[in-house]
Amino acid sequence: MLILVATDREVVVIDVERGAGAPAHGIDGRPTCLTADPLVQGRAWCGTHRDGVFRSDDGGRSWQSVGIAGRLIMAVTASPADRDVIWVGTEPSEVWRSGDAGNTWEQTSKLETLSSSSEWSFPPRPDTHHVRWIACHPLEPERLWVAIEAGALVSTIDGGRTWSDRVPGGPWDTHELAVHHKAPDTLRVSAGDGYFESDDAGATWRSPTDGLEVGYLRSVAIDAEQPEVVVVSASSGPYSAYVAGRSDGRLYRRLTRERWERVRDGWPEPASTIAPLLCTGAKGGELWAADERGVHRSDDGGTSWRRAVGYATSPQHLRGLALVQ
Repeated sequence: MLILVATDREVVVIDVERGAGAPAHGIDGRPTCLTADPLVQGRAWCGTHRDGVFRSDDGGRSWQSVGIAGRLIMAVTASPADRDVIWVGTEPSEVWRSGDAGNTWEQTSKLETLSSSSEWSFPPRPDTHHVRWIACHPLEPERLWVAIEAGALVSTIDGGRTWSDRVPGGPWDTHELAVHHKAPDTLRVSAGDGYFESDDAGATWRSPTDGLEVGYLRSVAIDAEQPEVVVVSASSGPYSAYVAGRSDGRLYRRLTRERWERVRDGWPEPASTIAPLLCTGAKGGELWAADERGVHRSDDGGTSWRRAVGYATSPQHLRGLALVQ
């Protein structure tokens, strides 16, 4: 089992059993996003700032370019229901699909035909916007949810031939969206405007906040075996979420719909790290998190954490976290 961490400069490959990490080889340019392929052992995908998409077939140790060079890649995900299908999001907001493991690519129908697109704007660069996250339905290969930063969470049921616009009451600034294979129509969203969840594939939404002391959410993960166990990372705002040395990130955990609980075991008090990136582990109870201190592991559904591996050089920014099996 390997953990991949994308910083703003490189991809670090962490051997969990050995407790050591090393830089990956073959990625040109700055990493922007990262994902493991759930259907192909040892395969992972990485987007870069302007050098396109890269694929690894050896657990992230080495990479090769597989296209879309020249575009700013901001999101990448591998289908959990259709082998060799990869989805990529860019800035400005476009969605691209490969059905042959990156050998060829085709753009979906244009997102900007949606009526809400005139309001989309990324606050640091208000003249543009991008696809921040793409989530796949675990069982329906052509159903996707696509997060536009900032302004909408849109969806498709036909692989991007047509798009459905945002719905009233849904998240505006989605950063990540998690779906569990045991509850494929239940969506969990970490967003700049809070936490959101839906039980009907995004038709309606609620935003339970009891116990959340802050409202800017970065990452979300669900326990591999228990879809009701949800962990999120959060901060007091966008300027205290992402940069090491000036952030106040923290974790929250929820077992029921009643209340969030602050996770303190394994995290500094007062909060002083970036809002960590999260990912689901290989078995029930196992969760992973990454901040500037290293990669952290929980084996009890996010209740307590311990640092598994540190970095040779502490990064200032993190762009992606993935578990490769």
